[in-house]
Formats: sequence, structure tokens, C-alpha cells
Amino acid sequence: MINIYYTYIHESIHQQLLNAYLHTFPQEFQTKVLKFRRWQDAQLSLLGRLLLRHSLQKLGKEALEQKLQYTAYNKPYFENNPLSFNISHSGNMAICAVSEHLQIGIDIEVKETINIHDFKLQMTDNEWNTIYNASQKQQAFYDYWTQKEAVIKAGGKGLSIDLKSYEIHKNKTHIEGIAYGLQKLHIDENYACHIAYKLPASEANYELLSEKINSQNIDFKTLMCSY
Repeated sequence: MINIYYTYIHESIHQQLLNAYLHTFPQEFQTKVLKFRRWQDAQLSLLGRLLLRHSLQKLGKEALEQKLQYTAYNKPYFENNPLSFNISHSGNMAICAVSEHLQIGIDIEVKETINIHDFKLQMTDNEWNTIYNASQKQQAFYDYWTQKEAVIKAGGKGLSIDLKSYEIHKNKTHIEGIAYGLQKLHIDENYACHIAYKLPASEANYELLSEKINSQNIDFKTLMCSY
């Protein structure tokens, strides 16, 4: 099972969110959020962690938040616990995926008009040919891009892995001998989103349950967690 929670930023509640929640996180995270020059980036970062907090509470595992650690590749994980999670944000949306049994990664991108040729070197020849020959090239690009990003996030090494070193084919790929499956998430027509999971995985294990969280009506008492 993979639980997915997402929400949108709102300028009108930005200061309210900061006042209510920022102090409940470790000082290092507070400093990171306050360094952002754009309120959008600060709120996306904060909402990502609030979505993680919400998902842990849904699972009855809120105590895990205090055991958050980081690997040498800066991938967050919970010490001595197999629960896997991943956070992504782009445009006005933050999204968080959590699984108790699968190693996962998620990536979301707002579909802005770009010059796809700027990213040719990040694609394999087969991937690029598919994108270039697609009737909707922008959509094809974002589909591949979010798949490739989700996979390296699931693997845990991020951009230390050359995006061209592995190929997405029929929603599957291999990195360093490990197989991953991919599934497209239809959340918002203005965004592309994929989730990756380490194989093998049974149909029951990768059932997706998504829930939109309205950040304008967040129940502060429910999400509050003091350190």
C-alpha cells in the first residue's frame, strides 16, 4: 500500500502556517525554511513536512518523526524502521508518498512550456526518440522526466546517478541491478507525476490511495507535534 497526500500553497495563510508550525520542527529545518527568498518555496518546504507528519499520524506512527535521519546522499529516512517516504513539490503543489512495505520515490513537476532540447543529454536515445516523435512533445518529456526523477529518489542516491545511465521502458527500469516499477498519478492536469517502487511488488502492495489536504483549513491541533 502506498498512501499519497498532496496540497496547494496559498499566500493568504503563509504567515499563519509559519507561526503555527515552524517552531515545532528542528532548528535546522526552521533555518532552511526562513532562508528562502520566495514565500512560495518556504511554504512548499513546510507543507511537505506537514504532509509527512499527517501521514505518520494516519498510520499511528507519529513518534517516528523524531527519528528522522539523512543518508550520505541526503535522503531522509527513519532510524531503525522500514517505513519509506518521499516528498516532492513543484509549482503550487506539495506531495508526500508513504509506504510501510515498499521502497518508493515520487516526483511531481508543473508542466511549463520549455525547450525540450535543453534536456536531450539527460535522455537515452530511445527515450529521446520517443519524446521527439510524440504528437505532444511537452507531455512526453514531462512523463519521462518525472519517471526518471522518481526512480533515482526511490533508489536513494538522487542526482549522483546519471539520468542517462538507465532507461525507462514500459513503466520499468533497472539501476545498479535493482528493478523498479513506475505508475503515473493523475492528480492535476497542469502537473506530471509518477511514483516509483522497488520490485518485486504484488498488486496488493502497490495499491495507491491519494488524498488532497486543504492547507487553508488545516486542523492545527491535529497536526501539531512538539519536539
